[in-house]
Amino acid sequence: MSRKKVAVITGGSGFLGSHLSDRLLSDGVKVIAVDNLITGNLNNIKHLKKEKNFEFIKHDVSKEFRIAGPVDYVLHFASPASPVDYLKHPIPTLKVGSLGSHNTLGLAKLKKARYLLASTSEVYGDPLEHPQKETYWGHVNPIGPRGVYDEAKRFAEAIVFAYRRFHKMDTKIVRIFNTYGPRMRINDGRVVPNFIYQALHGKNITVYGDGKQTRSFCYYSDLIDGIVRLLYSSISGPVNIGNPDEFTILEFAKLVIKEANSKSKIIFEPLPTDDPKQRKPDISLAKQYLKWTPQVPLAEGLTKTVQWFKVHHS
Repeated sequence: MSRKKVAVITGGSGFLGSHLSDRLLSDGVKVIAVDNLITGNLNNIKHLKKEKNFEFIKHDVSKEFRIAGPVDYVLHFASPASPVDYLKHPIPTLKVGSLGSHNTLGLAKLKKARYLLASTSEVYGDPLEHPQKETYWGHVNPIGPRGVYDEAKRFAEAIVFAYRRFHKMDTKIVRIFNTYGPRMRINDGRVVPNFIYQALHGKNITVYGDGKQTRSFCYYSDLIDGIVRLLYSSISGPVNIGNPDEFTILEFAKLVIKEANSKSKIIFEPLPTDDPKQRKPDISLAKQYLKWTPQVPLAEGLTKTVQWFKVHHS
């Protein structure tokens, strides 16, 4: 009888890590989630406690760690991911992108496992190319406040490719664009939870700059589907996974107000340092090689997300 495949997911109690755990478990994979809970939340995985194929280990992957027994997949998702978090934890953010990537690659090498890095559209910085293709090298300020996240992910990509070339490892990189949905933290600081929280509580909605900067929002279930397709595929990436439907922040704020049936007013604040003016993924590679396109339009995903926030954070 063949044994179950085993996946180690770092950041396994986070927004995306917990949804990824759900998905791999439903695919019949045993999941070992590793998280130091700096920004993760055990509530995201409490429904998995009784699941016999799920195990949780509290550990900081910037420090060496071992996993007993066979491992087939290592998915490195651990990292503070919002400006609020990485500006509060700049050094742990740099460490989890550098030392954490080194340690998880070492684990994958030891176990002869397939490795997948969760990278980010932030590797493109404040892009001079639009939409952003995987071939674009980016426009990043390494010493700006956002550099702690951008450069951690850029280093992570570099070390993944070094291990791939030098040790002939089976590695993959996904570049994740703005993703939203249930299990986002209300105090996450990113635009979706911020606006929803403000709208549900009748507070002013804070738009930075003139609100003309753009974002492309991908519902979590589409993103997880793209990641898993990449994991099971024969291509290495980097591959952009995101929704190419582009909205200005002002348009998005108005959508949230409408969806939350809110009386909130929109107010404007100065734009944060190095905030990207535009974001839109070119998903040609994902379409061609993974047969992936997002299925959930923003209006539908937003309805589900607002409902979740009402239940959990009203």
